[in-house]
Amino acid sequence: MEITFLGTGTSQGIPIIGSDHPVCLSEDSRDKRLRVSILVEWDNYTYVVDCGPDFRQQMLANQVSKIDGILFTHEHNDHIIGLDDVRPFYFKQGDISVYAHPRVIKALEKRFDYVFETVNKYPGTPSLKINEINDNPFTIGNLDVVPVNVWHHKLQVYAFRFGDFAYVTDAKTIEEEELEKLKGVKVLTVNALRKEPHLSHFNLEEALDFIKKVNPERAYLTHISHLLGFHEEVEKELPKNVFLAYDNLKITI
Repeated sequence: MEITFLGTGTSQGIPIIGSDHPVCLSEDSRDKRLRVSILVEWDNYTYVVDCGPDFRQQMLANQVSKIDGILFTHEHNDHIIGLDDVRPFYFKQGDISVYAHPRVIKALEKRFDYVFETVNKYPGTPSLKINEINDNPFTIGNLDVVPVNVWHHKLQVYAFRFGDFAYVTDAKTIEEEELEKLKGVKVLTVNALRKEPHLSHFNLEEALDFIKKVNPERAYLTHISHLLGFHEEVEKELPKNVFLAYDNLKITI
């Protein structure tokens, strides 16, 4: 299985529009972060987790020619608003499979009402194959995926376990029974917004504590804001099996 980090930034991305923060002015390409998303590939299958405002740019940068579906973690703008840009895939492949909590599907129906239209639908809009998911494992391609509930302040968010790899974003707390679903993963990705505490996201200290509980062989940090600091400097502070992810990084599990 190959994982591509399509974007590793928080909701505003890095650099932030109009910001003169030193990280936003960095010339290190690893400090330039699009909105958070990953590409998961194995055998002949290609799936995306989340579809934010940078989706088109991410697909072009990684020369993605087809996707078998999109898994949504939750309905916040930086995770769903690029959905219209699945059109080129739809024109080539037909209906695009979407996997999400029923609450998230309702949010998509509201934001993208024209996509869900059934009467006099404009011919240039994409069509979706909706798959509502719950807390039970589900299958994509030939792989079983385990949804894991985490809490983004008071909002339920799905993390996903793909065999030996798990992807956790926009998490602040997790219940013990859900944490058990992650035990035994070899590679873990988890959000680490900044060093200071935050209402709805792990900060760096909380992310590292979470990694210790899961105890993977290696871990990658994502959903990073400019307030975490420069990539090169932060990496030097991390445990030897923990790394900062960066846009277009590819890892193999």
